Order: sequence, then C-alpha cells, then structure tokens
Amino acid sequence: MTRRNFIQTTTAGLATLGLGIPGSQAADSLKPKRKFSLCLSFRLLGVPGDEHQLLDWAAKYGFESIEPAMSFLDKASDNDLREYRQQMKSKNFTWAAIDLPTEFRRSDAEFERGMQLLPAFAKTLQRAEVTRVTTWIMPSDRSLTYLANFRMNARRLREVARVLGDHGIHLGVEYVGPKTAWASSRYPFVHTLAEAKELVAEIGRENVGYNLDSWHWYTAEESRADLLTLRPDQVVMCHLNDAPKGVPVGQQVDNRRELPCATGVIDVKGFLGGLIEIGYEGPVACEPFNQELRKLPSEQAVSTVATAMKQACELAEAG
Repeated sequence: MTRRNFIQTTTAGLATLGLGIPGSQAADSLKPKRKFSLCLSFRLLGVPGDEHQLLDWAAKYGFESIEPAMSFLDKASDNDLREYRQQMKSKNFTWAAIDLPTEFRRSDAEFERGMQLLPAFAKTLQRAEVTRVTTWIMPSDRSLTYLANFRMNARRLREVARVLGDHGIHLGVEYVGPKTAWASSRYPFVHTLAEAKELVAEIGRENVGYNLDSWHWYTAEESRADLLTLRPDQVVMCHLNDAPKGVPVGQQVDNRRELPCATGVIDVKGFLGGLIEIGYEGPVACEPFNQELRKLPSEQAVSTVATAMKQACELAEAG
C-alpha cells in the first residue's frame, strides 16, 4: 500500500466513525450539546403574574424550567400541588431554584429568627419537589474583617445547609463581582469564584455549591477556564445577562445590565460554552436588571427575553 492510499483509507475510516474531517456532520455530531434548561422567572424580570400565567408563557415561548414562588407553594393544597406538578410534567418543565429567605448577613438575632422558620420552608419545598435554593454573599462589610466575615458566613451557611440537606435540598451561593460593590465598604469580602470555592470548602456540606452569574463572572474578570474547574453537580443555578457598552469593567454597576447578547461586552458564548463543556444540567435564568425591559408589556418582555436567551444558546452551541 502506498503512502497516499494509506492516508485515503485511514481518513475514510475515521470519517465513518465520526472522528475525521473537521467541519463534517460527523464532527459536528460530537460537539457537546447543552443539558441545562432555559428558566422563566417572573421575579428576576420584574414581570407580574401568577403560577398559571407562568406555565402558559413558559410553554408558549419555549422555556424549559420555571422558578417556584412561595406565595403559591405555601397556600397550595396537596391536590392543587399534585395537579400543578402534573401540568409541569406534561410540558416537560422542571423547577428552578428559589431564594433563601433566611437573613444570614446581619445580626445574630435576625439570623436566629430566620433559622426558626427555615425547617417549615424546607418542608414546603420538599413537598413540592423543589431541590434548589440560592443566596448571595455580601461582597464587603463596614466592620468585619475578611477573616471574621469568612468565619461568620461559613458557620451560618453551614447551619442553613444542614437544615436544607435534611430535606434533600441543595444550596447555591453567589459571589458578587463588581469592584463598585466590593470596594464600597471598608473591608472587601468574597467577590470571585476562587474565594467562593474557599468559602464552600469551609462550609463543608455536600449539598452546597454555586449560583453562577455571567455578570459577576465578567466583573470578576474570569474566563471559561475558571468554569471548567467545576463539576456539574457543584452548580445549583445560573444567571445570564450582558453589560452596558462604554463602561470599563471596574466601573460597572450591579443594577445596570443588559439582555444576553445585547452588547457583546460579556462573553456569553464563553460562559454558556463552559457550562455546556462541564455538562451542567440545571436551570439558567435571565437576570437583566433592565429598566427598558420592565417598561414593556409583560408578555412582550417574556418574549423578548426568550429570544435573547435562545440566541445566546445558539451562539454557545455553535462552538
């Protein structure tokens, strides 16, 4: 067999196995596909509506998971909840995460009051089969040094995680990245993924992971490589958004954001691509903090967000 014949035969065989020619359909089929779900959250969008409107619009505009609301879960009878869960399953919807109600960032008294109510909250979530809760870390403090703040957060969140874990619930903690936030008080605190990892390790509970946000990932000046250090089961929830143009990263302000892919300032492709690469299977919700979006009629706002999120996914999946 000549060298040329060997190369031709080998290339044909690899193409048959889907391992060969770059750009071929076989090669495209090997690209990892997203496993995460697009989540509709009325709360994050500032859209009014009840649990039934949430289901209807989520189905109409192609979402795949929905944010639970305690206002519904608290009042729902077992039969109401059973019927609602059946509707969700018929539309292939899953639950996304819900906010932690326990105030752990302030005084001991406030924390203890919150802890007294936490078991009932966790029991309600367990009854509804909600398994994800998220919260965020204050990125600075006026009086606590980094170490004192670290110890307090670790101790309190360990107690929170213990109660949630007893009911089969995972806790995702979110670091806040903008310099305008962590430099706003005397003592900066956790504001990067690396620091969040240290805090989660100190908490030491298997049901504690991360709530990732493309905004904080960008303002912390992180990259796709940082996301690839995580296992998919460590990620509880994700938020997606873009940033205003013409503002240096160190001057970005947390409540002034844009829809995904609106400006291209945030590398949405890199962020979602990282989630795809690690095999993240949970919910991704849009959190734009955008006043122009909130001025739109509610259904138009939902439709606009759906279009932006799908565009972001298509960009990430294209590789």
